[in-house]
Amino acid sequence: MVDDVATTWGGKITLGRAPASNEILLGNSTGDFALTPASSILPTNVGYLNIPINSQSAAYSTVLGDSGKAILHPVTDNNARTFTIDAAVAYDLGTVITFINRINTLTISLSSGTMYLGGTATTGNRTLAVNGVATAIKAESAVWIISGAGLS
Repeated sequence: MVDDVATTWGGKITLGRAPASNEILLGNSTGDFALTPASSILPTNVGYLNIPINSQSAAYSTVLGDSGKAILHPVTDNNARTFTIDAAVAYDLGTVITFINRINTLTISLSSGTMYLGGTATTGNRTLAVNGVATAIKAESAVWIISGAGLS
């Protein structure tokens, strides 16, 4: 336990100077030890601050790099398309992929396993309407759950 270590050690930490803006300063009675840059040790942000977009104007199968991103069917592609979550990709549990459809219809399928429509026991391919947004999450090893606006 941390409390036991502090009690056993019995020492104290004193700082001989204020840390610079880009460092973490550790000190004791014999001197200071600076760790720089602090930003690489204690990040202020984790993950994306936005959702990166992968625009696709043809049938598309997802790749590992799509994890945490959105796949866009752009308005410039006036064809119905199918985007497939590739179950052969080693996605971690909790992986999310968002789909955005700007025109026509977009079918979202899973290459193998089971994809449930969120809040139901309904399985199978889903259709995403114009201006629809849907997010799929890998809930178990062969199970994805998808939900969103304009999804049927």
